[in-house]
Amino acid sequence: MNITQIKVGYLQANCYILEKENNIIIIDPGDEYEKIKSYIKDKNIVKILITHSHPDHISALKYFDKNLILKDIEEKEYNFNPFKFEAIFTKGHTSDSVTYYFKEEKVMFTGDFLFKESIGRTDLPTGDNKQMKESLEKIKKYDENIKIYPGHGEMTTLKHEKENNIFLK
Repeated sequence: MNITQIKVGYLQANCYILEKENNIIIIDPGDEYEKIKSYIKDKNIVKILITHSHPDHISALKYFDKNLILKDIEEKEYNFNPFKFEAIFTKGHTSDSVTYYFKEEKVMFTGDFLFKESIGRTDLPTGDNKQMKESLEKIKKYDENIKIYPGHGEMTTLKHEKENNIFLK
C-alpha cells in the first residue's frame, strides 16, 4: 500500500491518501480540496475515513460524494476491497475519535488522539481525560512495530511512543 501525506489548511492537518491497485482511501480531507484532488487524479475512491469531526479534518468533505464516507462506524474489522482495516474507538481528544489500523501493512492512522511524543488535547468540547487514558491503554496492547500516522506532524512508531511519550508510560 502506498501512503501519501498531504498537509492541508491553516492548521496543517495531515490528509492521507492510501493507494492499492489504482484504488484509494482518503483519510481526513481537512481542507484544500483542489490540492487533495490533484493527488487523486483518475483513481477510484473506495472510501473516505474520518478520525474525528473537528473542522481541520473534515472541511473538504462537502466536495466528495457523501456515499463514500464511512458513517455509523462500529469497532470492528472492515473490508473495502482491496483495503482491510480495523476501526478502534480511541476517545479522549473527542468523543468520536477513531483510529484506523491496517494490520497487513502494520500502519495506524490516529488523527489527533496520538502524536509523535504527545497526545491530543482533552480540554476542547467532548474531550475527556479519563477516556483518553483508557484509549492509550488500549493502543499500548498493539504490536510496537506499527507505524503511526497522526493527524498533525510526522510519522512515528508505537515502539518509539512507548519509549518516549510520557503519556504512554
